[in-house]
Amino acid sequence: MHDRPPAPPPPDQPEPDEPGSPEEPSAGHGAPDLSALPIAGITRRRVGFLVAALVSAWIVIVFARQVGDASSAGVRADALRDANLELAGRVAALEREHELIQRQAWIVQQARGHGLGGPGEIPFALANAPTLPSDAPGSAAVRLGGRAEQATPLEAWLSLLFGPSR
Repeated sequence: MHDRPPAPPPPDQPEPDEPGSPEEPSAGHGAPDLSALPIAGITRRRVGFLVAALVSAWIVIVFARQVGDASSAGVRADALRDANLELAGRVAALEREHELIQRQAWIVQQARGHGLGGPGEIPFALANAPTLPSDAPGSAAVRLGGRAEQATPLEAWLSLLFGPSR
């Protein structure tokens, strides 16, 4: 084919060997030409990578949330299973108690507690027995492991002189 000579550079760009070229900035011409430098901005490729990263992160978060919901549902199912077993045990205990109180021996024992005995029995009760104080051992006021309130000596004297404060 035909050999063409290389085209001359456009007139606004200096020759590479000239002293004012972008490769050799000279102090005499002022600011260097920045047209040869790459643009440090947002390109389509960078926007695409950013969108792909955001979509990927969103998908990972959605799946992690689904896994968390599934594991919490498993924990709730285990808790409900345990509660059902506990309730089944309570129902069985109540059924046994119901069978017990339906027996004649239980009914007779409870009747004796209310002063209703058999025909040959003489009911009795303790006469002039003092009532138990509210904080007596075994009473409902003193619970197992509960702290008993201790009055200071000053409080004891004041309650003796002026009566209890409560």
